[in-house]
Amino acid sequence: MFKKFDEKENVSNCIQLNTSVIKGIKNQLLDHFPDIESWLNHIMPKKDPVKIVRCHEHIEILTVNGELLFFRQREGLFYPTLRLLHKYPFILPHQQVDKGAIKFVLSVANIMCPGLTSPGVKLYPSTSETVVAIMAEGKQYALCVVVMKMSAENKVNKGVGVENVHLLNDRLWHMKTYK
Repeated sequence: MFKKFDEKENVSNCIQLNTSVIKGIKNQLLDHFPDIESWLNHIMPKKDPVKIVRCHEHIEILTVNGELLFFRQREGLFYPTLRLLHKYPFILPHQQVDKGAIKFVLSVANIMCPGLTSPGVKLYPSTSETVVAIMAEGKQYALCVVVMKMSAENKVNKGVGVENVHLLNDRLWHMKTYK
């Protein structure tokens, strides 16, 4: 999603949101990420201005005080950015890949099913279309935010198992703040 993203070329405008829209967004976030409930006021304080940065390809980035927090495409689900996920790692459930998959994951590759059945992989129960964080074996922080394309219980050795949405070192990662 952010492979060819450029902050200077792809950002079209930035809009400050009113309180009713912010409440709706907070309710959406609570529906999709129930573990965030007690921390939502720390992440999005009531007094701080909340803005939506609108970009090309119907991408919207939710910011508070210039810090990029969540993003979505075409009125879909909000995904947390990796910077937010590194501060609050409990927001998303985790799946673990082995050390050999790190270079492929960081090169924007989707994780294929054979890579999810190798030793070193830890799959925790999750359903299809669940947003999860991918951790690497022996590493502390998440590598990427992904969408599971099949449930963790499926042991199929064909096709895409996990679709990459946002990863370390992509263009959204390099976009530190937006004022």
